[in-house]
Amino acid sequence: MRYLPLTDADRGEMLARVGAATIDDLFVDVPEHARFDGPIPNLPLHASEMAVERHMGRLSRQNLSAGDAPFFLGCGAYRHHVPASVDHIIQRGEFLTAYTPYQPEIAQGTLQMMFEFQTQVARLLGCDLANASMYDGSTACWEAITMARRVTRRAKAILSSGLHPHYVSVANTMAKFTGDVLETGLPELTAEPDTASLIDRIDDDTSCVVVQYPDILGRVSDLSELAAACHAKKALLVAVVTEPVALGALKAPGEMGADIVVGEGQALGVGLQFGGPYCGLFACSEKLVRQMPGRLTGETVDAEGKRGFVLTLSTREQHIRREKATSNICTSSVLCALAMSVHMTLLGEKGLRQLAARNHARACQTADRLAKVPGVEVVNDSFFNEFTVKLSKEARPVVRDLADKGVLAGVSLGRLWPDAEALANGLVIAVTETVTDEDIEALTSGLEEALA
Repeated sequence: MRYLPLTDADRGEMLARVGAATIDDLFVDVPEHARFDGPIPNLPLHASEMAVERHMGRLSRQNLSAGDAPFFLGCGAYRHHVPASVDHIIQRGEFLTAYTPYQPEIAQGTLQMMFEFQTQVARLLGCDLANASMYDGSTACWEAITMARRVTRRAKAILSSGLHPHYVSVANTMAKFTGDVLETGLPELTAEPDTASLIDRIDDDTSCVVVQYPDILGRVSDLSELAAACHAKKALLVAVVTEPVALGALKAPGEMGADIVVGEGQALGVGLQFGGPYCGLFACSEKLVRQMPGRLTGETVDAEGKRGFVLTLSTREQHIRREKATSNICTSSVLCALAMSVHMTLLGEKGLRQLAARNHARACQTADRLAKVPGVEVVNDSFFNEFTVKLSKEARPVVRDLADKGVLAGVSLGRLWPDAEALANGLVIAVTETVTDEDIEALTSGLEEALA
């Protein structure tokens, strides 16, 4: 592709057309503290291609890769082993197409894959049906809140303090434009989430209650009582799952009465990749299907009675009247959904349960070991592969100290809630099947040294 640089006259003409005086005027919506001013330090203004490659290579080698160190980071994105066969299968020619892979006359294989993905996700989350993937977990969470508003015709959502703060942040950003009222708070470092408080806050104006399962501190709770309380007030229960492997061992939210279950599918088949692209999950009960965002692929037969697949429901404004659209979401992470579907197929139900059991056993082993470290208190009574510990000193510098020594110790709550002093000593530790005995000992000895 040829590169045709703009001239100053070109830029001036375009700015005049949009009514901006300078290029900087185009970025007024970006907070000033987040803008970079001036050239990037130590980066030459011009260099040969080879010199640029060498420079970027030197910069990249300053990173500590997930696979090069004992790794205990989670909080919404998890390091699991992804078999090489997943990447091989998703690159087969049957799945490649130039554009609009859901056009039935072009790619029946892609439509079949989306149908099977939906089936797997619906079974995993314990719901009647699921759509054909969304962007990621956080935006799927927001779509669930707006769906609850459409169903109940109410605009107040209660977000559990155990919901990932980044998901809360996304919801708050979107609510600025819709007028939804979102209520939330800070979590407390207790063994169990405060479900009674959530129930007390449900009233006749509540559209939905949003909870994470397991929650941001790794705590696992029975959602049945909360679901019944929501339904008594004609509100919906939305459950968010950020670690789908957990459902190989835990009861699915849909089986406990959750009306909408959303989540992040990255943990299955999709590796850690700098925050995306990931794979949003969205499932609900059949009675709510008409208000579901995104796409739904269905199975049918053609005029000759042959089995085929087709987009059954797509309630976005490209297909129906704008005022009837349920969402403006315009695409989905189909390649990531394919990877997740392939990984689930390779595992099968038995394999997923074995993987979940292995994760839980490793996490229990780690928690038992850390509980013996002076200055470490395990907060959780129950957890899957992620739990919270309270340290005898602030967690952020401890994490930094261990990272400098080559151990990625977890996610400090001070990083997630920088202004919450009561959470500053909290550290969330995730343990997957990739963690070895040597990794656990490295984390243990690192904390012993840092807290001495």
